Amino acid sequence: MNAAPLWTSKEMAEAMHAGRRGALPDAVTGLSIDSRTIQPREAYFAIKGDVHDGHDFVEAALRAGAALAVVETARAGKFASDAPLLVVEDVLAALRDLARAARARLSGRVIAVTGSVGKTSTKEALRHVLSAQGATHASVASFNNHWGVPLSLARCPADTRFAVFEIGMNHPGEIEPLVKMVRPHLAIITTVEPVHLEFFSGLEAIADAKAEIFAGLEPGGAVVLNRDNSQFERLSRRAHQHDISRIVSFGADANADARLLDLSLHATCSAVHASILGHDVTYKLGMPGRHMAMNSLAVLAGSSLAGADLALAALSLSNLVPAAGRGARRALELGNGEATLIDESYNANPASMAAALNVLGQADVGTQGRRIAVLGDMLELGPAGPELHRGLADIVKTNRVDLVYCCGPLMRNLWDALSPAKRGGYAENSASLESQVVAAIRAGDAIMIKGSLGSKMKTIVNALEKRFPARSARDVAAG
Repeated sequence: MNAAPLWTSKEMAEAMHAGRRGALPDAVTGLSIDSRTIQPREAYFAIKGDVHDGHDFVEAALRAGAALAVVETARAGKFASDAPLLVVEDVLAALRDLARAARARLSGRVIAVTGSVGKTSTKEALRHVLSAQGATHASVASFNNHWGVPLSLARCPADTRFAVFEIGMNHPGEIEPLVKMVRPHLAIITTVEPVHLEFFSGLEAIADAKAEIFAGLEPGGAVVLNRDNSQFERLSRRAHQHDISRIVSFGADANADARLLDLSLHATCSAVHASILGHDVTYKLGMPGRHMAMNSLAVLAGSSLAGADLALAALSLSNLVPAAGRGARRALELGNGEATLIDESYNANPASMAAALNVLGQADVGTQGRRIAVLGDMLELGPAGPELHRGLADIVKTNRVDLVYCCGPLMRNLWDALSPAKRGGYAENSASLESQVVAAIRAGDAIMIKGSLGSKMKTIVNALEKRFPARSARDVAAG
């Protein structure tokens, strides 16, 4: 079945103030900035990135079936005269204009999510529960930056009932222009933690940067804040300064509007009893970890505030599973049994690393199995980096982790702080550590792999999956 039109060429041209060239289609079914994955009938935006210029791939995109390409005036002359083009002064600026047009035509409820930790998982949980109750659109992966947010917004169909956008930052001033584009009815800040410290003076400065999300909130909108977080009062004051009166809190705090009453943690799930905006709710969460349970409170509060049915939203959380790189589990088939791989390789900071080690501590292991942590550097921590890495030694001990494999100069600090019995292996980089980890795995083990994206821990995940392929493609967490 053919996909429904997303934009007509006329609508795109008017929104982006674009010139028209070639035989333009009546409409496009999607938008892409990647010529390698573009689908037929989609529009290709030739954005200039840090490494590549999208104009170099326009012809490849058109050969792959792109309905049209959006290019800059200065580069349009290099393409065939009959090529279907929308010509603009600046492609990224044109994408932002199209995003604003998408927001203007949208009548559904819009949610924006930010936070130092858990914003992608929270966004995906919202997508999951809201999709069961109406047409839902959400950011793909972690499309949360200066090009990811406008692309996600411009991709939003007009008939969407719920739209969920992730907004990220690693410097002050980055959230405000993005949230003013999204104009959410509801803003969620999962937590404020010591992340990107290299670019901030401290935790309060990070909180102020997160509070920029209040600047774009629609009149009469609401914010959802973590009452257990040290920055709750500061964020509340910032919200009031933006004339926001509806502040909803979540957490274990007795005064939280979405309050955790009881929690039972298991290896692959959690049982949660909570009071959500005055309603008593008990539900199973298909993802392990206290941090996931706490964010599920924000998900349920946010869903209810957006007009979704609370009971159905809570029920939907039972079959929620972690995404790849964010806690997804795989069974590695060894000759004499299985080991469990917990893939946390997408990114890392002190808070998310502690949460992942807590999940590893809850993981089931076989009779001879061990809990093994494979850890790469946590980046962008500034002068505090060495101490924050050393501090993980206590968390390793608390969570009964048997062996730790470390790579990177910052993780050397943890390696030196570990007791000799817990030292599995050390290398300068993930490629050098790979063979040590592959050789160490045995049946019954639970292996958690995590590090900042720049530490390239995914290479070790790939090596384990190649050496010990799972018997099926199932996600162990679903079982």
